[in-house]
Amino acid sequence: MIPIKSKEEIKLIAGSSALVAGCLELVGHLLRPGISTVELDREVDAYIRKNGAVPAFKGYRGFPANMCVSVNHEVVHGIPGERMINGGDIVSVDIGVLKNGYYGDSARSFAVGDVHDIGKRLLASAEEALVKGIEKARPGNRVGAISHAIQSSVESNGFSVVRALSGHGIGKEMHEEPQIPNYGREGSGALIKEGMVFAIEPMVNAGNFEVEILDDGWTVVTRDRSLSAHFEHTVAVLSDGPEVLSCVG
Repeated sequence: MIPIKSKEEIKLIAGSSALVAGCLELVGHLLRPGISTVELDREVDAYIRKNGAVPAFKGYRGFPANMCVSVNHEVVHGIPGERMINGGDIVSVDIGVLKNGYYGDSARSFAVGDVHDIGKRLLASAEEALVKGIEKARPGNRVGAISHAIQSSVESNGFSVVRALSGHGIGKEMHEEPQIPNYGREGSGALIKEGMVFAIEPMVNAGNFEVEILDDGWTVVTRDRSLSAHFEHTVAVLSDGPEVLSCVG
């Protein structure tokens, strides 16, 4: 069953989501060649706690860090460590927080310094696909409309969407129904209703859509080791359409 949120619940989710957006802004300011991913993790942890929340990913199903940092061919769930960021890297950052009993979740991929042209096009395509998917989060549509819009947008640019992972509902739990695949048919899936809240998150590969998990048990990488990008927003379905909750201000 897909939870329907009250206006008050949506406000609480918006508060958590805005905090995540602030975290991503912070990461954008900190990212530079020579910074380690664990330094980013520490800064984000401090920022979240300073704002009266807790990092939602730390300990979630055993995840060992406060956020996910995935570089180049890493798709999602990269574990922060001593690795240094280099110029030309694509760095995908996924952050969740829990505040006042409700979760917020958002992700963004950053270009560090001068990124190759295919990387620039990949980032633009992934972000465009997120916008296209969000546009379909309207009462009366089905979840498949979001999925189809994302897939169509990505594939029209010559890239592929990851099929093994998906977006999801969010609220009192980090992952709620429904699952929101990044591929599918327009008329498929659950009926979208006012009050639903989704984490919509296209994961886009420059090469094939197939992925695999590294020996650390977490880091998902492209099987062909092509570049990947990830963008995500927490979105509320209102009577007149979608409202992005994971934005600053």
